[in-house]
Amino acid sequence: MAKTMLHTCVRVKDLEKSMDFYTNILGFYQVRRADYPDSKFTLVYLAIKKGGYELELTYNYDQAEPYELGNGYGHIAIGVDDLKATHQEYKATGNEVTDLKELSDGAANYFFISDPDGYKIEVIQNK
Repeated sequence: MAKTMLHTCVRVKDLEKSMDFYTNILGFYQVRRADYPDSKFTLVYLAIKKGGYELELTYNYDQAEPYELGNGYGHIAIGVDDLKATHQEYKATGNEVTDLKELSDGAANYFFISDPDGYKIEVIQNK
């Protein structure tokens, strides 16, 4: 039986702010959007490439307080061709960005950027 990863869902407090972050900073594009006014939520599916794995932003209309991220969520990860240039680009956005890091065995070079809700996104140098 074949299985396919479809999407990861994150709940966001401000949909427009999150859309701006994921599309204009990280380079995702909107695949589809579904508004459910009777149920008071909107789903927006984003991807980096056509037919690829998707990120679902769930916006609940009546969420007044920021979401508690808890200690179970780790991060999502994206790969880039030029880590140093991307690091400088993302630092200029005003979002929280960590310093460049490298695993002790040299297996990966990376940094983290936080989205408007505090979710961590790991940015890794493509091999």
